[in-house]
Amino acid sequence: MGKEERKLPHSHGEKDELLAVSGSASDPEGFSKAADLMRLLGDPARLRIFWLLCHCEECVVNISSLVDMTSPAVSHHLRALRESGLVTSRRDGREVFYRAAETETSRLLHGMIEQVMEISCPDPPGIDAQRARELTEYQASQAALIREIHDYLLVNLDRQVTIEHLSEKFHINPTTLKKTFREVYGNSLAAHMKEHRMEHAARLLLETSSSISGIAAQVGYRNQSKFTAGFRRQFGMLPHEYRRNALPDVTLSLTAPDSEDAEQDSGDAE
Repeated sequence: MGKEERKLPHSHGEKDELLAVSGSASDPEGFSKAADLMRLLGDPARLRIFWLLCHCEECVVNISSLVDMTSPAVSHHLRALRESGLVTSRRDGREVFYRAAETETSRLLHGMIEQVMEISCPDPPGIDAQRARELTEYQASQAALIREIHDYLLVNLDRQVTIEHLSEKFHINPTTLKKTFREVYGNSLAAHMKEHRMEHAARLLLETSSSISGIAAQVGYRNQSKFTAGFRRQFGMLPHEYRRNALPDVTLSLTAPDSEDAEQDSGDAE
């Protein structure tokens, strides 16, 4: 016995077309899933984050900076996007990076978002230029932040400041901090700051009568042996030799190292 033909209450001459889609229209589970996705992306901030991750892989700190939101707020949206399957994550050491999932649903939603954005934009050809300007501005702001971090480190040479502390204080991802610092100053943060510490120590040796151990502490070294070894690597001589050779005509009280400094320098040289 054949399937009974569905009859519509009203006939407007489009019977075949309506009946062709009636089967799909009666599938509540499929529409419920689609509605959940639409509801998920109904938040403009979440939609922005999803669109951004369709173009790059980033960490929470950088995403927060790009969308001008707090890290906890971004984490909340990322959790919802990941649970829906629209976003995936990977861990690299302490960092977790996010990007849009490589699925047909994510690709379709990405395309739909960009179609709507282009329709709404009064000058679609200018979109790429605008994104380029935004990227340039972002890179400039990151470089400015690195210089601010550099200035902070210079006035805190007596402290051993960690990358984690800088990341929290200046709201920058540790990996981005190290990468951008090298781009701005041409060397790693640790190596660059070690040069500053030793140069400052050299000035203190010439301009003050402080002991070697006191100068070591002033440039962030709690271990005098490590300081002496680092100083010799940079200047080719021990601290007390540097002071004596640079100022041969000053009084003995300034040039000659105290017995403790001389003993420790000699020990370091072995």
